[in-house]
Amino acid sequence: MDVLLLSRLQFAFTIMFHYLFPPLTIGISIVLVHLGFMRLIRPKDRIYEQAAKFWTKIFGLNFALGVVTGIVMEFEFGTNWAAYSRYVGDVFGSALAAEGIFAFFLESGFLAVLLFGWERVGVKTHFFATVMVAIGGIFSSVWIVIANSWQQTPTGFEIREYEIHGQTFTRAEITDFWGMVFNPSTVDSLVHVWLGAFILGAFFVMSISAWYLLKNRHVEFAKRSFTGALILATVSSLLQLVSGHSQATLVAEHQPAKLAAMEGLYETQARAPLSLFGWPDGEERRTKFAVEVPGMLSVLLHGDPEAEVRGLDELEADYGKPPVWMTFQAYHLMVGIGMLFIASTVLASYYRMRGTLYEKRWLLWFFVFAVFPAFVANEAGWVTAEVGRQPWVVYPTMVDGALQGGLRTSDGLSEVVTAEQVLGSIVMFALIYALLFVLWIVILNGKIQHGPEPIAGAPPDPGDHLLEAASARVDHAGSLTEAKVGDEADR
Repeated sequence: MDVLLLSRLQFAFTIMFHYLFPPLTIGISIVLVHLGFMRLIRPKDRIYEQAAKFWTKIFGLNFALGVVTGIVMEFEFGTNWAAYSRYVGDVFGSALAAEGIFAFFLESGFLAVLLFGWERVGVKTHFFATVMVAIGGIFSSVWIVIANSWQQTPTGFEIREYEIHGQTFTRAEITDFWGMVFNPSTVDSLVHVWLGAFILGAFFVMSISAWYLLKNRHVEFAKRSFTGALILATVSSLLQLVSGHSQATLVAEHQPAKLAAMEGLYETQARAPLSLFGWPDGEERRTKFAVEVPGMLSVLLHGDPEAEVRGLDELEADYGKPPVWMTFQAYHLMVGIGMLFIASTVLASYYRMRGTLYEKRWLLWFFVFAVFPAFVANEAGWVTAEVGRQPWVVYPTMVDGALQGGLRTSDGLSEVVTAEQVLGSIVMFALIYALLFVLWIVILNGKIQHGPEPIAGAPPDPGDHLLEAASARVDHAGSLTEAKVGDEADR
């Protein structure tokens, strides 16, 4: 068993499970801010209070799972990746400390007011707490993305050597804090991550709301929730297309081997094609079954269809061999889902403007299940970013024709960890995370089945009225049957 491979699999598994929750909570927090604002400016319309209470409960559940699953990774830095932690500790440690002190405490502190302050604080104070929770979640993502983007495009540091017990170690130490914070990929990565989170949160809300509409339950609540989430999803999906192009341009400049892997470009060529889909074959050094747009990659990257784009044949000698197949498929899966979301949200917005959206049951069923590809797109984006930079855990910088400042993944592994230990922990984490996942689904399903709490003063819900009427008919029929049986028994 290969301890490096197992350690990479362990970290990938734990972080991908954890990454189900932070984007979701960030996205839902934006929906909560919208509902809180509408509750503030329309105090007589109690449906917004009903919606805010329901989605706050959903937010709290996902926030708890995100905290629990996020703790594990910090321990893995010490158990499996001690050499990596020693190398990036000055940079990564400062970012994580800032995240804990300035962001997590802000978010978790006001979360208590958000969850339990409904009858204890005023509407304005509660809205302020909602905003602070949303800012805390976004601010938390800022420091995490800064730490990760620095590993993609490191700046503001220098490499220093230390000798401990006769062994020489290298360490990246900050020389320019703001240079480290605003490294070349920070802003683009932040925007891309935020938009992905907004899309996921919006599709999550639309999924549950569409299900209520199809079942004719909590109709007014579902319409209000769906409408707000649809606006957020439409705007974010369109902006994500712009952000994605900016990201790809940045990758081409600073991580050219990753860009070549994303596009399955094995050979340097002018009029480089843009691959829509295909099957990269590392042995034959070509992408099989490729559907391509000739010259489009050159246009997107350089604005010139005749421009040359460097391929892996030229880049592998310096940057190593990235896992092309996985990077290519994850990237194209993410892009494909993004284009699907643009088409579906624009179409739904069109129907909404015409007043026929809620008559399109086929489209509502699409949104019920569209939350699953929203999760997949976020995970695929992470796979593209992290797998595509291999074999580097800290990507090197090309200076005067030579790579500087990089750390290979194999060099970041702990010296004493064994394959048996890592395998055992993978099995243990799989069991624990399986239980957490089942618990999450059971609790989430229970909250969805129960639905929002009725609010005094809220407009009557047609769907709920019909359900109550049907229930009353059943009870009345049952009472008549019991009366007849009683009469016959008396006779």
